[in-house]
Amino acid sequence: MSSDKVKNGNEPEESEESCGDESASYTTNSTTSRSKSPTSSTRSKRRGRRSTKSKPKSRAAYKYDTHVKENHGANIFGVAFNTLLGKDEPQVFATAGSNRVTVYECPRQGGMQLLHCYADPDPDEVFYTCAWSYDLKTSSPLLAAAGYRGVIRVIDVEQNEAVGNYIGHGQAINELKFHPHKLQLLLSGSKDHAIRLWNIQSHVCIAILGGVEGHRDEVLSIDFNMRGDRIVSSGMDHSLKLWCLNTPEFHHKIELSNTFSQEKSTLPFPTVTKHFPDFSTRDIHRNYVDCVQWFGNFVLSKSCENAIVCWKPGQLHQSFEQVKPSDSSCTIIAEFEYDECEIWFVRFGFNPWQKVIALGNQQGKVYVWELDPSDPEGAHMTTLHNSRSVSTVRQIAFSRDASVLVYVCDDATVWRWNRRQTTSI
Repeated sequence: MSSDKVKNGNEPEESEESCGDESASYTTNSTTSRSKSPTSSTRSKRRGRRSTKSKPKSRAAYKYDTHVKENHGANIFGVAFNTLLGKDEPQVFATAGSNRVTVYECPRQGGMQLLHCYADPDPDEVFYTCAWSYDLKTSSPLLAAAGYRGVIRVIDVEQNEAVGNYIGHGQAINELKFHPHKLQLLLSGSKDHAIRLWNIQSHVCIAILGGVEGHRDEVLSIDFNMRGDRIVSSGMDHSLKLWCLNTPEFHHKIELSNTFSQEKSTLPFPTVTKHFPDFSTRDIHRNYVDCVQWFGNFVLSKSCENAIVCWKPGQLHQSFEQVKPSDSSCTIIAEFEYDECEIWFVRFGFNPWQKVIALGNQQGKVYVWELDPSDPEGAHMTTLHNSRSVSTVRQIAFSRDASVLVYVCDDATVWRWNRRQTTSI
């Protein structure tokens, strides 16, 4: 990849000044999506579901700052902040769209600054997702990206080159997540129905989650819990599955992967396969489950049903260890409802430190919920909208302190909103 291509391949087009940040209704052309969603025109509520009590607020928690348009003109599917940087370091995020991964800085005074752009050697690649880590030896930031071709690229951001390429999935990769503490461990979920755990330090595949009782269709979303000993996954089969990593076998394989050398070993790494999840349910959603994240011991998940659901496995009083793998029952804690988001692969952003959730819809609007720890069912909900934001919002990301919200759209635009200083969580 030439330096000219890196510098000139993705210069952002600066936006005009904001027309205001008040919510409004607009009629737009139909938006594109990766696939037609099998969503019915009506959505029935099931027994036991509880909607959150949205508390009225005088104005939105975030104010429009700026937006840019990436000149490839294609859908941008993924966005992720580098939350590993320190409090006084720059706020940096990356976007994934077309065959490019683009890195921006959010200056404290506002705006967006283009830092790097990596273009995949294959012009037919379409990146769907990206995730941040760093090199354990040099501390240089690393960015993993994957998508249509099923190849994971690990990019050294400072050198702007791929330092690792991981092939194993048979089809497209829909999401990547790094372990919250062991940042050499990378999780990937794929269209081939499998989840893989990689060690990017030794370049081996540690485990494959899937098979007999695994997902029966595309894996759309995955997440580690805060301790990194459990994984939640969701997919096109309408199911949500939990997988435990805190077993002697997994501990041994992870430790072995840290010291394994492909050059010195005459045998390949002994990858473990886990065919049976520790919990599985299809009782939460009736459609593709395209986004899932942990919230403490609870799980946040969404489908094409205009609601994010907060739930937990088993009964409310049960710990996870008390729930048997054969028990698919679950408890709905709360439901966050919104409008006009009935296509799949639209993913919410969640800041676990600041307790704020945001999700965009097909009309370019963004819904923000500020969770109230004293009232789990209550949440402050506001809507963000700019008159020029008229395309499907694919994904949202928060900076670590939630002072900046960024989202990406089908029309190749990237939007920045800043938190109002007078608003507290």
